[in-house]
Amino acid sequence: MKRIGVTGHRSIPAEVLGHVQDRLRAVLAGHRGPLEALSSLAEGADQIFAAIALECGADLTVVIPSEDYEDAFEDAESLAGYHRLKQRADREVRMDFAHSTDEAYYAAGTYIADCCDRLVAVWDGLPARGRGGTGDIVAYARGLGKPVTVIWRAGAVRD
Repeated sequence: MKRIGVTGHRSIPAEVLGHVQDRLRAVLAGHRGPLEALSSLAEGADQIFAAIALECGADLTVVIPSEDYEDAFEDAESLAGYHRLKQRADREVRMDFAHSTDEAYYAAGTYIADCCDRLVAVWDGLPARGRGGTGDIVAYARGLGKPVTVIWRAGAVRD
């Protein structure tokens, strides 16, 4: 079974969203054979990736950074998306952290990078804004020699 993991920004500008969705569909639908998608289901890139992976028939593995992860969601719509996708998951992995800290996010991101055959990064190419951010996980995966597919529209700036 091929395993594709995701890392990406929580905030995706409207002018980039359609491009991101199209590229994720191309990456996920272009696979032959069984596929496992790994995501932490954070708002933004993680949830978009997970939803498209399920559309493409992939098995979904969710990687939960901490016991209080749900408290980190800032709005009801994102939390509802998290619950909806989590209910459809085939497997759940929990990191051993009580609270949602940068270390917990880093642990979840590195777990995904360790377990996948390819990492998809919805990433503007800039350094991470906190430990465990997209830039950190891309650097970690590349350090492992994992193939990384970066998806972003040139010239677009995130909030």
